[in-house]
Amino acid sequence: MNYERLYSYRFKAVDQGRRDDVWVAVAPMLHELLGRPERVLDPAAGRCEFINAVPAGERWAVDAVDYEEGVAREGTRLIVSEIMAADLPSEYFGGVFVSNFLEHLLSQEAVAAFLEKMRDCTVPGGRIAIMGPNFRYCVREYFDFADHTVVLTERAVEEHLYAAGFEIREVHPRFLPYTFTGRLPSHPALVRAYLRFPLAWRILGKQFLVVAERTSAG
Repeated sequence: MNYERLYSYRFKAVDQGRRDDVWVAVAPMLHELLGRPERVLDPAAGRCEFINAVPAGERWAVDAVDYEEGVAREGTRLIVSEIMAADLPSEYFGGVFVSNFLEHLLSQEAVAAFLEKMRDCTVPGGRIAIMGPNFRYCVREYFDFADHTVVLTERAVEEHLYAAGFEIREVHPRFLPYTFTGRLPSHPALVRAYLRFPLAWRILGKQFLVVAERTSAG
């Protein structure tokens, strides 16, 4: 599949500045949930909206699509590679954030293999946060996207993480709306207000957020 053309078509009507504004507000919250790690990895970084905005001292981004120069801002290390082929250091990252990626994998076994790789590159006690569309709340539109293949809910992701060697720390079945073309406001101040009001998540949220910690054993 030509992902570069696919995403160019999908986001042709989406203002990139609006996406950046949303992540400017969301990234610091996620950094807190990850325990304020110094080294953060985004293994499916896309246009690097999250990793550019996260307040970490060392930021790594991996993506299979080679976007135009300047997507990764100064201070963000970008690796253009399929994630399973990427050469990542072992037990190095204090935090890993995975956004809207697991549903693109081809099988539940592929999800398990990916999470095992994330465990291997996370320090003992380091955390991973996973966000993605919750099939329970977006069943009608889940397969509107050509690269959605695996059905997941927050419960399935909890089980995958535990099987991969993580301990579950926090679970939100509903967090952000399904897409950036939805009703989530884009101005950072309004997004921060949304994030401070979990009742709104229960109304608008269609994506889960699961946070887990790598155990020291294994």
